Amino acid sequence: MSSLRGFGNIARRWRELNGANYWKGLLDPLDVDLRKNIINYGELSQAAYTGLNRERRSRYAGSCLFRRKDFLSRVDVSNPNLYEITKFIYAMCTVSLPDDFMIKPLSKAAWSKQSNWMGFVAVATDEEIVRPGSANDPRVHGGWLSVYTSTDPGSRYNEQSARYQVLDEVKRLQDLYKQEETSITITGHSLGAALATISATDIVSNGYNKTCPVSAFVFGSPRVGNSDFQKAFDSAEDLRLLRVRNSPDVVPNWPKLGYSDAGTELMIDTGESPYIKSPGNPLTWHDMECYMHGVAGTQGSNGGFELEVDRDIALVNKHEDALKKEYSIPPSWWVVQNKGMVKGKDGRWHLADHEDDDD
Repeated sequence: MSSLRGFGNIARRWRELNGANYWKGLLDPLDVDLRKNIINYGELSQAAYTGLNRERRSRYAGSCLFRRKDFLSRVDVSNPNLYEITKFIYAMCTVSLPDDFMIKPLSKAAWSKQSNWMGFVAVATDEEIVRPGSANDPRVHGGWLSVYTSTDPGSRYNEQSARYQVLDEVKRLQDLYKQEETSITITGHSLGAALATISATDIVSNGYNKTCPVSAFVFGSPRVGNSDFQKAFDSAEDLRLLRVRNSPDVVPNWPKLGYSDAGTELMIDTGESPYIKSPGNPLTWHDMECYMHGVAGTQGSNGGFELEVDRDIALVNKHEDALKKEYSIPPSWWVVQNKGMVKGKDGRWHLADHEDDDD
């Protein structure tokens, strides 16, 4: 678990920390409240990995392991009571992308052959498509866009595209909280980062945010669009994006030709960490927990590494083998108890790795 004490400061400074001034004066050195804010959204992004059923032999492969009601506590988000999940989001898994991006079940009795659980929409609790600007020809990567917009009339989960699942829920929540001051924040990692960028742009360009600011905090994002998309994004009112990039991570360099980076960049370097193996590998350079570790300790242009946020280093090995052996933390230690196997009353074991929502 990590300590995010000081959320009162974040609440008071939320406009500044969400990019009202494009994070000027906050990135180098990295402001401590901004560190906490980035890690907070990073944990919500990581939750989409931790909660995804990756066991292809399960009939629920590609679905969410846990129900909405207690999802955030089950995936060990540091402050689960800060948010209430209002909707799960699903996307087509049959689009033309490498297999690593989607989980396709092997079971003939699969919960869905067409869809993957992709994430969620949440609202803060009491405790706590491309048209902006005047660019000539904004374009986005066809693969990312297909995940966002694809539908299947025969699918229970994707009769409606991921795009309209998000937009309809945003509209519903905007109407529900129309008497309150609101903001919209979107987060994601890797493919999720690309989708977060597209979704944030879509919400603003089509007026779903009404007058409230929209911010995206993305990690390890591949490039999304061309230079006209970048100009359109960066010129849009009420739209901000902070791209967190780990220096050795190769994913943000792709695709190369014809693509540009939108938003504001925060560069970190996990190679500076005294806790992480050197030189690492492409998996650890791109890992979401390693990203949050880097945010917690980066010293910017001054170089070096010192944990400014009390974040448990054991989390670095949650899904990878990144920590030095001297810390005695086993690699990839986070697993569902008994890998989802449950012993029945008849004394036989069976796979029970799915929870149905009861609301």
